[in-house]
Amino acid sequence: MEEQQRRALRRGRARLVAALRVEPLWDPLEQRGLFTRPMLEELQSAGSRGEQARQLIIDLETRGKQAFPAFLSILRDTGQGDLAEMLIQECEARPVPAQLPDLRPVELELREEKQRKNVTPRERLSIPVQAESERPRMPPVPARASAVDKRSHDQDYEMKADPCGHCLILNNVNFSRDSGLSTREGSDIDCEKLERRFKALRFTVLTRRDLKAQEMVLELLKLSRQDHSALDCCIVIILSHGCQTSHIQFPGGVYGTDGKPIPIEKIVNYFNGSNCPSLRGKPKLFFIQACGGGFVSWREKSSGSWYVETLDSVLEQYAHLEDLLSMLVRVAHAVSAKGRYKQMPGCFNFLRKKFFFMCH
Repeated sequence: MEEQQRRALRRGRARLVAALRVEPLWDPLEQRGLFTRPMLEELQSAGSRGEQARQLIIDLETRGKQAFPAFLSILRDTGQGDLAEMLIQECEARPVPAQLPDLRPVELELREEKQRKNVTPRERLSIPVQAESERPRMPPVPARASAVDKRSHDQDYEMKADPCGHCLILNNVNFSRDSGLSTREGSDIDCEKLERRFKALRFTVLTRRDLKAQEMVLELLKLSRQDHSALDCCIVIILSHGCQTSHIQFPGGVYGTDGKPIPIEKIVNYFNGSNCPSLRGKPKLFFIQACGGGFVSWREKSSGSWYVETLDSVLEQYAHLEDLLSMLVRVAHAVSAKGRYKQMPGCFNFLRKKFFFMCH
């Protein structure tokens, strides 16, 4: 799908969610080959009509070059020609100049980087981090009780369950030849660090390796449909290649080993109140280490990515003391100090309270 067509779908999403009649679309979408029957059944399970419409528009971007004109034709055939005309107008409209900084990848020419023997050349990661040897000194950790005593039950998420919750790690290392995506060497090291760290933080950890996009979706759905009533939290960690979009709220997506993308927004929505009622009002955390997507960083074959290395170190030093967002600021500080070019991990926060891990 061309960029102006994706932009038209995003600009028109609010109106489509409000007005789109999805029921008459299912059969034509299958007949035109845009979606398979299992994919449509998944869309139909998204919740209300509006939620189904939203998910359909998001998924439509991944369905190939003919998806947009075919969708317009289906809209006209089902008596929704006004929505088709709206999308055509949005497609022809000039894009609004972006106010965000240019995030295109740049090639680092640092002499010190060229001397690192084990660094994968020009590896582009979505969340870059500071190397151990160049990490800025962190301030001394205060006494353990000083922050705990200041916590307010009205302002903090309750974390009393043991285990705290489930932690699912999806670790994609080897990709099909047809995908054109390289092997993510060092990702297994990241995975092992995260397994140890979140087990130590009282989570039940389940790891799945080298999954196709549909297999990843099934694992996410399986987790979302479990009963989380007796638990306080849920964590999803994805280590894979990634792609970038211009959607500001949920940037880009991640690839399965077959080279098919899954939008980040779709992953997050599997765990919303409609799809996962037993987690309603409870914190859901997503850590995504995705190569690509427009950001520049490095990953070492022998020690894994700098993002996970720094995240693991910060959690080890401060999880007993500080809330999650404060720790992510520490990670961001370490990342931004790397080299001549600014590198900053993305943090998208929809938490309503402060989140403290339960440490024993």
